[in-house]
Amino acid sequence: MAKRPHIIIFNPDEMQVTAMGHMGNPAAVTPFLDRLVQEEAVSFRHAACQNPVCVPSRCSFFTGLYPHVHGHRTMAHLLRPGESCLFSELRDSGYYVWMNSRNDLHAAQYPGWLEANADEIFYGGEVPPAPGPENPQVRGPLEGKNFYSHFEGRLGLDERGLNYSRDDEAVDAAVRRVKTWKEDRPLCVFLGLMFPHTPYAVEEPYYSAIDRKKLPPRVRPQECTGKPLMEQRLRELQHMQDYTEEEWDELRAVYLAMCSKVDAQFERLCQGLKDAGIYDDCAIFFLSDHGDFAGDYGLPEKAQNCFEDCLVNVPLLIKPPKREAVDPGITESLTELVDFYATVMDYGEVTPDHTHFGRSLRPVVANRGTSLRSYVFCEGGRMPGETHCDESHINGIKGSPRGFVYWPRQTAQREDRTHAKGTMIRDLRFKYIKRLDSAEDEFYDLEKDPQEKRNVIDDPEYGAQILRMQREMLSWYQSTCDVVPLDFDKRFNEEMMWSMMRHNVENEREERLIRDRIHAGDNMPHVLEALRKMREEG
Repeated sequence: MAKRPHIIIFNPDEMQVTAMGHMGNPAAVTPFLDRLVQEEAVSFRHAACQNPVCVPSRCSFFTGLYPHVHGHRTMAHLLRPGESCLFSELRDSGYYVWMNSRNDLHAAQYPGWLEANADEIFYGGEVPPAPGPENPQVRGPLEGKNFYSHFEGRLGLDERGLNYSRDDEAVDAAVRRVKTWKEDRPLCVFLGLMFPHTPYAVEEPYYSAIDRKKLPPRVRPQECTGKPLMEQRLRELQHMQDYTEEEWDELRAVYLAMCSKVDAQFERLCQGLKDAGIYDDCAIFFLSDHGDFAGDYGLPEKAQNCFEDCLVNVPLLIKPPKREAVDPGITESLTELVDFYATVMDYGEVTPDHTHFGRSLRPVVANRGTSLRSYVFCEGGRMPGETHCDESHINGIKGSPRGFVYWPRQTAQREDRTHAKGTMIRDLRFKYIKRLDSAEDEFYDLEKDPQEKRNVIDDPEYGAQILRMQREMLSWYQSTCDVVPLDFDKRFNEEMMWSMMRHNVENEREERLIRDRIHAGDNMPHVLEALRKMREEG
């Protein structure tokens, strides 16, 4: 029997699918990812995350459950003791789990809870802080156009000519770990990065690697109609309306440059696996938790109840172990990040310990033409009056100071209608978004309008398609709205069982039989059957 593969998970934060060169962006510089897809891996053009911010997305793709199933749909509801996930299940099945500490998955108020999900955790923080932006005053005054932009620009270099970040520290720690791996049991390595999460800041040579002239046209808000209220409020609060196209291009270029550094870090890890002699034995996964506006729609960063492809369409690449079939290249097959969970469990030959909704992508990796889904889903936002989604309430702190870079987003999220709960359903041509406030529903014909500029929810031409997607969304919710555990609960304890059966007892021998069978866990029909047989046998 073949040994189980090592599982390698490389997880950048906030990376769009179009930040990779092989997806057609002429300005993107990701040579290693592009080469990997040409030769050894499958890249999913249409991979959807289940929530456009990190914590609920990760709680979803590490469990195979949608955010609504257990309410993991906010930044302040992480996995708690008693909730299993990919890491605990791999570990229980014999994998050695190494991870860095940035997984945004396990609730931190429970001592030892994170540590219970891994054999080894790298916390880092043992290197000097990397140099900051070359212009330390880049944010400018509070009312200036750059204060809430998340833009910092080019980073400085240390005496070695590097900007050695905590991401770099974690990548190098993972490389050291795989190079010293000598055990017979399979290894799971998880690297959760900060990049390309804001602030938009990167050092040379990545900063200058992006040709600003090759940037594709930006989606400008004045070109759009029927967009969600959240985007309007964020633009009002961030006051970046005076940003010039040159300034937006600089922000967009720095974002792509950050993704280029991620590409180089991923290559460093893969080279470490090769140097260790275990690369061919690895199932390698590269995926992001969500995307980034990066200037489109006149916005930086992200929003938790907006569902444009720049936020919800994310990179997902799979390189199987060498012995496995692979059809390298880009697949058009629709997939969701819950499928990542199912695929890792499939390659790792681990039976999930809970109901989940993922589908293994192994058949698509073997044949890119395989299709497993007709629709993908994403959800976000909150109920009226609910404070759990309001990030400024986290840790009991209500409100946020004006000087905090996330003040605009946290302010907008306190408005019920602005932060209305929404759900997206998408197929290869159409996208429908249902909100609690029906006036803000959205519908896009992605064939005619791939940049989602024109909301045609009220166009009668699409009435039948909208009705179809509403029905599909209802069916999806109905089939995924809850789960039951795989084990079974008892309705009665031993004394309850005895109190209900004692009237059947005629002597001490029968009492001993009944009590013994109850203690052994037999249910009432089986106990009564045993009593009947005893009486027949005399």
